[in-house]
Amino acid sequence: QVQLVESGGGLVQAGGSLRLSCAASGRTFSSYRMGWFRQAPGKEREFVAGISWSGGSTYYADSVKGRFTISRDNAKNTVYLQMHSLKPEDTAVYYCSADVSRYMSFSYYTESGYDYWGQGTQVTVSS
Repeated sequence: QVQLVESGGGLVQAGGSLRLSCAASGRTFSSYRMGWFRQAPGKEREFVAGISWSGGSTYYADSVKGRFTISRDNAKNTVYLQMHSLKPEDTAVYYCSADVSRYMSFSYYTESGYDYWGQGTQVTVSS
């Protein structure tokens, strides 16, 4: 069982920045593929960013490329999402996710590939 706890959400003005953190339990965090998703009111949950077990590969939704950066610290069992130039359309609940199964068919972009999810943290961007 893996527990994921997000933090760092809040209210920010458009153009501002926030850094989300996701602390994971488990002794093999360095083998997990990690992702961030978000869900805005009335919309489906969507992929935001993903990162490989080593941090050597990262993946982003087109809507956040150049503004958001995903990173991880395997010594701290933590993955981060640094968000800059925030827009009102970034307002959503942000979820951290972990893939521990390591299937070859895994896709960072698809919810179904992840095994565990955090409870979410609210990000609100005011105009």
